[in-house]
Amino acid sequence: MKVGTDGVLLGALADGGSRILDIGTGTGLVALMMAQRFPSAHITGIDIDDGAVVQAQENVELSPFADRIVIKKADFNVFPIHDKYDCITCNPPFFEDGASCPDQQRSIARHASALPFSTLMSNAAALLTDNGVMTIIIPTDLLGRIEEECAFASLYIYKRLFIRTVERKAPKRVILSIAKHQPAETFVTTQCLMHNGARSEWYTKICKDFYL
Repeated sequence: MKVGTDGVLLGALADGGSRILDIGTGTGLVALMMAQRFPSAHITGIDIDDGAVVQAQENVELSPFADRIVIKKADFNVFPIHDKYDCITCNPPFFEDGASCPDQQRSIARHASALPFSTLMSNAAALLTDNGVMTIIIPTDLLGRIEEECAFASLYIYKRLFIRTVERKAPKRVILSIAKHQPAETFVTTQCLMHNGARSEWYTKICKDFYL
């Protein structure tokens, strides 16, 4: 499990709260970033993969935030609906069709058959507090599917942040902020990661506390 741009963007921009659930935590990157951004938050990171759980636990133990992050092996398809969370983060699997990745671990992490979008949204709706927010990052071509599943789960997308790699290309990713109540207004913005071969001013600003 490598640290990827999607995870960095999610960790840098997700809405926070006092109790945070990170679904598919992988290396623990997003959980650690949320702990850094929200000093009073308690974070639970879950993953279905044994190796990812071990790696995330090691990373947490070596961090200054070990007393506020718990990493668990758990399948979100059957995750218990006992606790409520102010914030849920997820960089969900996105290969819905076609062949899976050759590597089984990466295939599970990236293939939607391991966590259907319908389950992701319905369980998130049950786990969010009344004013809680879920933040996810997905490929833009899956936006329609996520919008459908949000509607079925009575969830509302109130922010859409489209991400371009460079200015001349269409956005490949979109970060969504999702709530349980219909918002008075919605926000749609677009940002770019690179400008003239270097990180854009926007990307540099949001990541300045995380990149060395």
